[in-house]
Amino acid sequence: MTLRYGIIGTGMMGIEHIENIKAIPDASVVAISDPDEGSLQTGRDACAGQNIEVAAFEDHRDLLAEGSVDAVVIVSPNHTHRAVLDDVLVSGVHVLIEKPLCTTIEDCLEVERRIADTASTFPDRVVQVGLEYRYMPPVAELVGEVHAGAVGKPRMVAIREHRFPFLTKVGDWNRFSQNTGGTLVEKCCHFFDLMNLILEEKPVQVMASGAQDVNHLDEIYDGQRSDILDNAYVIVDYPSGARAMLDLCMFAEATHNQEELSVVGDRGKIEALIPEGVLRRGRRGEHEIGRVEQAVVDTSHVAYDGLHHGSSYLEHLDFLAAARGEGPVAVSIEDGLWSVAMGVAAHRSIEEGRPVALAELLGDRVSS
Repeated sequence: MTLRYGIIGTGMMGIEHIENIKAIPDASVVAISDPDEGSLQTGRDACAGQNIEVAAFEDHRDLLAEGSVDAVVIVSPNHTHRAVLDDVLVSGVHVLIEKPLCTTIEDCLEVERRIADTASTFPDRVVQVGLEYRYMPPVAELVGEVHAGAVGKPRMVAIREHRFPFLTKVGDWNRFSQNTGGTLVEKCCHFFDLMNLILEEKPVQVMASGAQDVNHLDEIYDGQRSDILDNAYVIVDYPSGARAMLDLCMFAEATHNQEELSVVGDRGKIEALIPEGVLRRGRRGEHEIGRVEQAVVDTSHVAYDGLHHGSSYLEHLDFLAAARGEGPVAVSIEDGLWSVAMGVAAHRSIEEGRPVALAELLGDRVSS
């Protein structure tokens, strides 16, 4: 049975989802919506290769009312997620909501409540958060090996993203923290999710230092100056004593690998390098500095590489399986909430110059 998708938001990432769905058998995009006519036309053009008629709407509510979709992907600007979800969650369709879940913890919690309130009405509905970095083949292999004991008990996780500045979006909405949630929510929720996934814990404290030093300094929109951070260090502490670190720089496009992840435990170390697609493994007592195992990660199972090294394609396979009752929801609303909360805590740490306990933000959800 073909799963019929609606895409809410046909900007760059909306088009990415369309292209990934086109690469999947038994899935098709039958409806799209976007209030910007230019983006909507781009969506129409992207769907043209499916050889089916695609309904196009300016308003997502009209897409839902039309009633032809089994699932939607919400790819609208971050600050619209909560309002769009309010409409989508009462429709009963399956939902893949792009990261971040929402721009504030309060909105994430309200979405969680609304899902719970409608769960008895739609018991088979799937709601998955689009934290697709965990699907990048080198990352997925690293996580699997850590969980299988490759490094022993993991004590330190380090994630570096050195990349290009934020891209231009329709209306320049991504130039302001009030719209994005801030860089450490908008961009870095991916990495906070990976920390939690790797360590199989939720954090207790975040400490951060960051600034807007290079990018967008002279950009003013409607009298407001852009306020998006472009670099930061973030340290995250976990109940077991494990710790994780993020090194983010968004004026470092002159680099070889955009992402570098390492996990070190009492028995060894494992690294993933992206886009190089390499995994390095070192075992204490067996390997030395400069002399570890290194291999290119197999990506033969990826039918469409896209913008994120096959991760969106693999994400959709899991989402489709869950929607068909053939597998669990792989990335939960709780995962989305925690990734946002960690970003919010990091921003607060920078603003107030102190470590921030997650209990300040999430109360008794936090383990001591």
